Amino acid sequence: MTTSPLVAHRISPNTAIAIGACGLLVGAIGWARGPQGGSNPPPSEVTQPPPTLGSGATADSNQRMIAVTGVDVTGASVLYLVDTQKMRLAVYQASSTGSSQGVRFVGARRIELDMELDGFHDNSEYSYKALKDKFVEQGLIEAPAGNAPPKSPEKPGGQ
Repeated sequence: MTTSPLVAHRISPNTAIAIGACGLLVGAIGWARGPQGGSNPPPSEVTQPPPTLGSGATADSNQRMIAVTGVDVTGASVLYLVDTQKMRLAVYQASSTGSSQGVRFVGARRIELDMELDGFHDNSEYSYKALKDKFVEQGLIEAPAGNAPPKSPEKPGGQ
């Protein structure tokens, strides 16, 4: 199935939140693992850390993947990985305390259809459709072919 390049770049607010949480887990896993032996590399070989988001979250990406870490409600570290080319989301949980130490695969899903939604559990002031209709009505965007909104009745005196 071929998707348009534009589809691969749409991100819903829910997906953005999930991506943010992925960054949190990546950083937490690295922190939990600690140094991996040997001495510190010379300063010329030290790389820049990934950007840190609020609440200790971190996120990083390349041309294909987005990784976001965070902490879930249980206090465990969470990693969200998004494959932007295959439109997949995978979630992992890491724990560094007690008998449940390690990384656990939580779940995964294909997200290409999620990116096609105009809204889902959207409690915004305006729905996507209502906002789009307002933009069309004000001439800010064109109406889709065959879907022109009804004209407003003219006021008396042609105003």
